[in-house]
Amino acid sequence: MPRIVVGGAGAIGASIAYHLALAGADDVVLVDRDTVGSGATSKAMGGVRQQFSTEAEVRLAQESIRFFEELGSPYFDQVGYLFLATTEAGLAELEARRQVQVGLGVPVQRLDPDAIAETAPGVTVADVVGGVFCAEDGVADPPAVTRELVRRAVELGVDLLERTALDEIEADVAVVACGPQSGEAAKRLGAEVPIRPLRRQLIETGPVPGLPEGLPMIVETETGFHFRRRGDRLILAMADARPRWGEEETVDESVLGDRLERLRARFPAVDDVEIARAWAGLYDMTSDAHPVIGWVGEGVYAACGFSGHGFMQSPAVGRAVAEELLNGHSGLDLTPYRPERLADGTGFEEEVVL
Repeated sequence: MPRIVVGGAGAIGASIAYHLALAGADDVVLVDRDTVGSGATSKAMGGVRQQFSTEAEVRLAQESIRFFEELGSPYFDQVGYLFLATTEAGLAELEARRQVQVGLGVPVQRLDPDAIAETAPGVTVADVVGGVFCAEDGVADPPAVTRELVRRAVELGVDLLERTALDEIEADVAVVACGPQSGEAAKRLGAEVPIRPLRRQLIETGPVPGLPEGLPMIVETETGFHFRRRGDRLILAMADARPRWGEEETVDESVLGDRLERLRARFPAVDDVEIARAWAGLYDMTSDAHPVIGWVGEGVYAACGFSGHGFMQSPAVGRAVAEELLNGHSGLDLTPYRPERLADGTGFEEEVVL
């Protein structure tokens, strides 16, 4: 068998290495220029959803949700994803997406304001006209899931090398799964991956007394503002009005007050709670917000550009990439994600990027 070196011990790389070993590959090395799960994975929101706008993304999410269900708590809590709409146009957008999702077998329900209040206790619905909810979705612990995948991979014979770059190890096949650093890693191997890093930030509140254990991920459709429970605190996020491209991971403190006010308006129980901390991380973005999966050079395979969705899609991607590398094909159709689409203009844009 060829020697396969997977670059990047985040969620995607860990899943690929694990599924390669699970499928019988006996010479797999997982490398990371830092440590396991220390990059973008360590800073992720941890949402796991199937509610995407395109069939290809929905199918990746469907394949992944079963793996998260098997992991269960404390790795994954199946509390659901609740999208709220405050305008009829927003509700129509949700319904159009719901039709696509339901048509593919995802159990997404349409809810009226009363049902929303019952599903998400404490959430204000005075301005809400309706929403959609999928009880199969939920929230997870990205670093813990990644460490578990790596533990399983090593147990199956994968060699783990931390503080090692992908181009430092001899390989028959090099897999670029380095998240925001994938462009640089590919270039060192003589290949090119059309991605660029986008800075995003998350905010954590102090303790919130009486948080419902089953609180879903709450997403405002019109604004993109969203929040989830993590222990006795809430994690909140929202895209910047102007995208901040580049590798600098600094927090923009000028928006913290606005985000806290949005949270207080949607979830009044936090009225006396303040921000405890904030951090920034990077999305590895493509022009259409879909990943690049496939060969990008002689002996160089890419699995990157997940545009903020890598963790939640990592189980399906890991299995599909392993199948393709070992068998030449995958049971999951990877055609929509080939790198050529970005060059020939056949890309298709994902609308739900949080």
